Formats: sequence, C-alpha cells, structure tokens
Amino acid sequence: MKHLRRALSLLLSLALLLGATAALAEEGSPKIGILQYVEHAALDSAREGFVQALTENGYEAVVETIDTKNASGDNATLQLMAEQFATGDYDLVLGIATPAVQALLTAIADKPILGTAVTDYASSGLVVSNDAPGGNLTGTSDMNPVDKQIDLLVQLVPDAKTIGILYTSSEINSEIQAEMARQEAEAKGLSVVVKTISAVGEVQQAVESLIGQIDALYIPTDNICASSMAVISSVANPAGLPVIVGEENMCNEGGLATIGLNYTKLGYQTGLMAIRILEEGANPAEMPIETLADADVYLNQVTADEIGLTFPQELIDAASNIVTAE
Repeated sequence: MKHLRRALSLLLSLALLLGATAALAEEGSPKIGILQYVEHAALDSAREGFVQALTENGYEAVVETIDTKNASGDNATLQLMAEQFATGDYDLVLGIATPAVQALLTAIADKPILGTAVTDYASSGLVVSNDAPGGNLTGTSDMNPVDKQIDLLVQLVPDAKTIGILYTSSEINSEIQAEMARQEAEAKGLSVVVKTISAVGEVQQAVESLIGQIDALYIPTDNICASSMAVISSVANPAGLPVIVGEENMCNEGGLATIGLNYTKLGYQTGLMAIRILEEGANPAEMPIETLADADVYLNQVTADEIGLTFPQELIDAASNIVTAE
C-alpha cells in the first residue's frame, strides 16, 4: 500500500509539473489580436492567409490563442474593439482593411501593428512613407493594377463611351483607386460618372441610378461594395451592364472580370512579416510596406452568359480562375 501511495504521489507530482510547464509555455507564447473591418471574401482570405503562414512556420500554439474581432462595418464598434486591443496583453495586432488599421493606430502606440488589405499607407496618412513607415505600423498593400483593370474594361467593352465608378466615400483606399481609374479612363477618351455611397443600404439605389447612363461599371477594392456584390449583380446583370471589379472575390460573387491580387497570398506575406517581428525583433518603423509582385486574370463565365458577353480566347487562356455554373 505504501508503494502504491508513493507511486500515486509521484504521478500526481509529475502531472502538476507537466501542467505547470504547459502553462508556462502557453504564457510565454506570443499573443496576437486581429481586428477585421467587415466580413467579405477578400478580407476573410487575407486573414486565412495570415493564419496559414503562422501555422506552417511553427506557430500552431499561437494560432490557437489568436483573438479575432470583426466590427461588421460599424465604425463605432471598430473603435471600441481597437481600444480593447490597446488595453489587452498583446504582442502584435493585425488590422485588416484601412478603417481597421486606422482605428488600431489611433488606439495603440506601444505595440507593433501590422496591416493588410490597405491600398496606400502613406497617402492614407498611416505612415510617414511606404519605404520607411517610421512608427509602430507596417504591413502589406493591396494596391491593384488599376491601369490594367481599365484596359480590361476597354477590351471587354470596346464600344463603351461612358463608364461609371462606384465606391464608398469614407474609404480612403477606395477614393485613391477611384481617382486612378478616373484618370486612366479619361486618358482613353472615356466619359466618367462617379457615384459614391456611405452605407450598405445605399448600394442598390446607387447602381439602379447608373443604369442607362453608362456602358460599363468599375468598382475598386471597396469593402462595402465587396460585401454587397450579390446586390450589385442583381441589378447590373439583368440590365446587361458589365461590371469590372477590383479583386478576385468580387468577381467570384458576380463581377464580370478583373486583373487583381490573390488575398490569401497577401495575408500569407503579412504573416511572414509578423514572424520577423516576433522572432527577430524586427522594428515596424524600419520595415517597408510590402506588395505582391504578381496579378492574375479572373473571369466569371456565369455573369458573361447572363449579360450576353463573350470573353476573348486570350483572356480565357490567361485566366487563373473562371467561375462557371458547374
């Protein structure tokens, strides 16, 4: 009996020791927070790519404890969540989309912030310069090849005389791209009708007001529009209006076509930046804003069939993904 009690005592001690060791290991692991502006496929993909990079590089335990918050496009909620991250014990916080990064930067001055799905950090006033951010923020840019997207619009709608540009007036990233698109379109001799919205509830009426005025519609990587692509398609497609969009997931949700970035790859690249900060002590102030080098062609055959448009074979051959009915 004495030997049994001793064995049980040893087992209990070993269990307590292992539990304490695990607790210490967990306590010593970096803690990461993620603040996402709104739920839609592009931002979700960026988040998933970020987590994938951590998982594939030995940070499985960190991934299990990531604190993810989503503001659902509400700015007051966004700021409240940012303040919660500011007062919490986090080693690094990721902001997904410009409004999320702006909120974090307003609230946090004493811990590293990474951003992704932000178009131009410097023009948005988030950093001193994209080459040398100068503060506690760095990250990846989703600047898409707007010039190539307008070229694509002209290729698909060669008889177009007037195009529309739709974006959210409060999103600086959208405003930057919209202005670039306007300049590109006017340089090609096209007239431009600009339509802005401020909330999801305005999307349908905005698109309806453009029907009959324009020959094609361009939408940049705008968060409100991206989350409302089903609504946009439900108005534009029956009217035979081609919609060129800013990124792949907007195309998957009903947009006609784009030449754009892969947001999973963008998020993955951001995850690698996080690892450099956590492992090597890299300073965000000295880490240039990074971009993806490649852009891909994405086509939606279902939408093309609905509006009666035929894709040129060279585009089909070059496409990374074509949405079909199957």
